[in-house]
Amino acid sequence: MEVKFCMNCGAEMETRDIDGTLRRACTVCSFVHWGNYSIGVGALVMNEGKILLVRRAQEPGKGRWTNPGGYIEQHELISDTIEREVMEEASVEAKVARLVAVRDLPRSIHNVYIAFEMEYIGGTPQPDGVEVDAAGFYSLEEMASMPVADFTKWLIDVALNSEGEGLLADKEPIVKMEGYGLFRTPAEPQR
Repeated sequence: MEVKFCMNCGAEMETRDIDGTLRRACTVCSFVHWGNYSIGVGALVMNEGKILLVRRAQEPGKGRWTNPGGYIEQHELISDTIEREVMEEASVEAKVARLVAVRDLPRSIHNVYIAFEMEYIGGTPQPDGVEVDAAGFYSLEEMASMPVADFTKWLIDVALNSEGEGLLADKEPIVKMEGYGLFRTPAEPQR
């Protein structure tokens, strides 16, 4: 779908060469439509050696087992999003432990997916009955006979077989930046 009117001032848009790429730009103000993007997040929550999975009740992937996840809201930190999504989809409380994977999927709406290993805090898995119709903790052996989505299989492998601490939330950055969600590789020990 082509952007016809400026999201900033409402004026008509035109196609213009901007830095060698044809983009939709406002004919009145400086607004440029840089493209369509979506950012998704996913959770890998382990409890007693089992991984939290939910069964999709809607397309895409209806009937497939996946890790809980969803799309970020405009004014929500990514870490808040994934904690909310785990609670909404599975009634499980979990906190971000580390960032373990990023998927980049360019297409008409360019999708970026950020996966977090989560610390299980509590709760018994219960599906929301809308997006998911089943939820539970499953072992790798149990998953072998379940229709687990390929991408979820990959994420589980990454979380279980990655070395190092991944990207950790920087809870005490050298400069306070309110409203930022900051993640970094672990700092080297001081000598």
